[in-house]
Amino acid sequence: MTYDATFENSRPGTRLRPAPSLLLMAVAAAVLAGCANPSHRAPVEDRSGRPVASSPASAAPETAPKPPPGQENLGKPGYYAVKPGDTLIRIGLENGQNWRDIARWNNLENPDRIEVGQVVRVVPPGADPNGVVVRPVAPAARAESRPASGSASGASAPAPAATAPAAASTASASPASGSSSSSSVPAARDGDDDVNWTWPAAGSVVAGFDEVRSKGLSIAGKAGDPVYAAADGRVVYAGSGLRGYGNLIIVKHNATFLSAYAHNQTLLVKEDQAVRRGQKIAEMGASDADRVQLHFEIRRQGKPVDPAKLLPSR
Repeated sequence: MTYDATFENSRPGTRLRPAPSLLLMAVAAAVLAGCANPSHRAPVEDRSGRPVASSPASAAPETAPKPPPGQENLGKPGYYAVKPGDTLIRIGLENGQNWRDIARWNNLENPDRIEVGQVVRVVPPGADPNGVVVRPVAPAARAESRPASGSASGASAPAPAATAPAAASTASASPASGSSSSSSVPAARDGDDDVNWTWPAAGSVVAGFDEVRSKGLSIAGKAGDPVYAAADGRVVYAGSGLRGYGNLIIVKHNATFLSAYAHNQTLLVKEDQAVRRGQKIAEMGASDADRVQLHFEIRRQGKPVDPAKLLPSR
């Protein structure tokens, strides 16, 4: 016979007792009420192995980016802030200096590693802010005429310790100009403008100087035509590392002037070599150009000037 608790509790004179199922429901409701109390929540533990993001209050402060080197010299005369696309060769050209000297003045262990915003010295120690060295310019050594091995790739011997380039006192007649005049380069600042220029090639000028589109003259010719040094000086760059110039030679004549010879087919000199006015230094070509030509620049303290105003009349 089956026991019926409901029937037993319903008999007269009998004390009512709660059914077992109702008792269990009451206990469960009490437990659930205790769990719902927000003041008694158990700590949550993440066992997924994923990193838990910290709150903003506990996050470590971010390290500020390190400023480029040389910021203490920003804006000072004789210093240059590196721009996007700059190389040490271009900085040297734009400031009328040997790129190797700039590397030495700034203790650059790797000249290929400069960063945008970095401030570098572009005048030698002991010079005034305009970059004019106040000591005599050494005379040029005997010029070499043999071709330089590996010159088209920019390979060269290390530059000497002297910061002033060589400038010779007397030069022979130039094949390009036929002139036999000569000049000396005095140590005084005013004398740096007295450079005995000659035409660097015999062809006709097909594009003149334009401060916006052309920083020099374009001289026509055939592949292999001779390219001459426009004045006495010393080669500070010979290679193809400057975009837009192809096989390039840069000659520094004194503390004021340098000249550039671009798009050559063959380079016949190397860096740190002394050259004479009218000496053949390259053969005309079309490297990084759409036609055979010589692009010729003269720069005064790094600023392009019109070569036609300095070269002799033909």
